[in-house]
Amino acid sequence: MSDSRLSIGVDLGGTSIKAGLVSESRGLIGERTVITDAEQGSERVLDQIADLARGFLQNHPSIQGIGLGFPGAVNWERTEAIKPVNISGWNRVNVAEALNTRLGTSFPVLVENDANAAGLGSCQFGAGRHFDSFIMVTLGTGVGGAIIYQNRIFRGATGSAGEIGHMTIDFEGPLARSGVPGAIEAYLGQRFLSRHARYQLMNESDSLVHGMAGKDLLEMSPKILHEAALLGDEGSKEILSWAGHKLGIVLGSAVNLLDIRKIVVGGGISAAGDFILDAARGSLNEFTTPALRADLEIVQEPGGNDMGMLGAAHLIFQHIDGLL
Repeated sequence: MSDSRLSIGVDLGGTSIKAGLVSESRGLIGERTVITDAEQGSERVLDQIADLARGFLQNHPSIQGIGLGFPGAVNWERTEAIKPVNISGWNRVNVAEALNTRLGTSFPVLVENDANAAGLGSCQFGAGRHFDSFIMVTLGTGVGGAIIYQNRIFRGATGSAGEIGHMTIDFEGPLARSGVPGAIEAYLGQRFLSRHARYQLMNESDSLVHGMAGKDLLEMSPKILHEAALLGDEGSKEILSWAGHKLGIVLGSAVNLLDIRKIVVGGGISAAGDFILDAARGSLNEFTTPALRADLEIVQEPGGNDMGMLGAAHLIFQHIDGLL
């Protein structure tokens, strides 16, 4: 076994909880997954996380802490997780205290927004490792964002910076889940994009999606759009390009604000790759002020959902080294 430091990274989702044993030098070296049981409330979810961690601790007593990627807000100290939308009865929980009590430990337990954790994971182990500063966008059920500045998460004044999904591209546009009119999540969130594709392709009888998405296209999803596009379906290509164009618009605003010119795109919908990203590159250039267009770059994060676990675990190493 390597003498590299070890920590546990946890990615808390509404459906499943993934925990990884992470080596500082080698990345993910072990992984366990359980069902979240979100409807049973916070105590059950915390028990599940503790059980996952216990399985690693039994075999690796040198583990130095636990990082948790959380689908919601966290306090500045990264000890408390606040009101996720997808876990029943979870209001404000001191995760550090709860897990150390369950495990009989006293080591660091740090919580971070899941998109921020994914950004830090990409910075250390993924596509973002080639840049010291970049904007991370995660395209999935919603649209998440993170700002990585000089290899650290930029958190803003209270810890909530980077919410790119809630930036608007049209003040008269559709309402996103946040209630913000025309926020990019209202166009690229999985449910919104699937609904738009269904309406657009319903009457295109020659589209391949009619043999893939069920009656009246009720099973439409970004994955089906991507599969149809790979088979040459022009309607699906157009919709993915439409989504990419809008992504580039909001990223142009982010570049104008931050002067960070590298963008890493991850999450499930990003699997569509250049069907989305080529259009995003075009509109990014168009909506970025000329003085900031040099060295603009959008890359795909191929590491998938592992980035959240890796970034959460890396918080522990940064904490131990006094870098947080």
